[in-house]
Amino acid sequence: MNDPTHIAALHIAVIGAGPVGLALALQAARALPESDITLFDARPADKDVSGDPRTLALSLGSVQLLERLGAWRAELAQPILEVHVSQQPPSMLPFLPARFSDVFGEPCLRIRAIDEAVPLLGAVLSYGSIVAPLQQVWMAAEAAEPRRLHSRFGHPVAALKNLERGVEVDAGIAERFDLAIVAEGGVFSDQARKAVTHDYQQTAWVGKVTFEGTPPGGTAFERFTRHGPVALLPLKEGGAGLVWCVPTNDDPVAELNDAQRVTVLNSIFHPATGRIASITPLKRFPLGLNAERTLTDGRTVRIGNAAQTLHPVAGQGLNLGLRDAFELVHSLSRNPDVDAVLRKLEWQRGPDRWAMIAATDFLARSFTWKLPGAGAARGVGIAALQFLGPVKSALARRMMFGSR
Repeated sequence: MNDPTHIAALHIAVIGAGPVGLALALQAARALPESDITLFDARPADKDVSGDPRTLALSLGSVQLLERLGAWRAELAQPILEVHVSQQPPSMLPFLPARFSDVFGEPCLRIRAIDEAVPLLGAVLSYGSIVAPLQQVWMAAEAAEPRRLHSRFGHPVAALKNLERGVEVDAGIAERFDLAIVAEGGVFSDQARKAVTHDYQQTAWVGKVTFEGTPPGGTAFERFTRHGPVALLPLKEGGAGLVWCVPTNDDPVAELNDAQRVTVLNSIFHPATGRIASITPLKRFPLGLNAERTLTDGRTVRIGNAAQTLHPVAGQGLNLGLRDAFELVHSLSRNPDVDAVLRKLEWQRGPDRWAMIAATDFLARSFTWKLPGAGAARGVGIAALQFLGPVKSALARRMMFGSR
């Protein structure tokens, strides 16, 4: 029987100082007080990441994890109080009398924090507003315990080699570790292909918009269109972050100027969204699924985007990675047998991980189906979820905390 009071003294390498890698290193520093932890990243330590404007949505579970690590900056975040999901017409209309739409309006799914008895469903903030506080807390921890916590910024890891009961990490100098945790993922277009992969032939156009007047505060909107999903994430400074997914080979966005893009977006979104006034220049990213079948290979573990890169339709990639990190460190803190922990990690993380992979993959592929009524089926599903209270609440809990 394992003694949870006995915590193994391990030599751990964490590769990647993004949100997942930094969160894991900090959690390990606290939960494994006898262990040596070395954090590797290719970027220099003095590179300022605080200004990185990429917009990210965190679930309530992720917010709570950052709070426990002392790296949450509420003043930089916009709470999500409601999620509003709808389908652009035609949605469920082919299956129902026209009077249904006249009476009930366009079907939509509304998940509200107040209905789930939580202060917020999640929060929106920039990549820099997540990474910079995490790195600041890590550097302070390293300064307090320099003999066991180490940073190797500016040292890209060139190779990993499994050894008997260990891993060799080559970052210019080959070093042996008891465990190597890879949290360096990147984006789909730059990744080597993993065991489970699919190019959705879709492009995400990403930027920011402003509104005419005052938009609904704290509401994240997602609109399903015949081309793909479009999302607006509320921002602390006002306006919203935009993620606009369209087919790569029949891209309706590429040739439009900014004024035309605003016009199209106003024709797409539900009336509850409000009128969009302006849009920033957009950047585009190819979208695909790229996932490992297993998280472990000997004493090497992959988490976050290094384990699975998902379509952004549900906005859950980062949240899934943070849950990977939490569960791994929690298990190591309770069981000194590293190999036993790694063997169990697959089935511990499997339900949460594969459910999210399957859900995002299904939704992403559904926009490429040419079957008659595919869009209508999504509309029926949205309407059904809105009226099935317990099912809607279960979905909300899954999005906030994952599979427990």
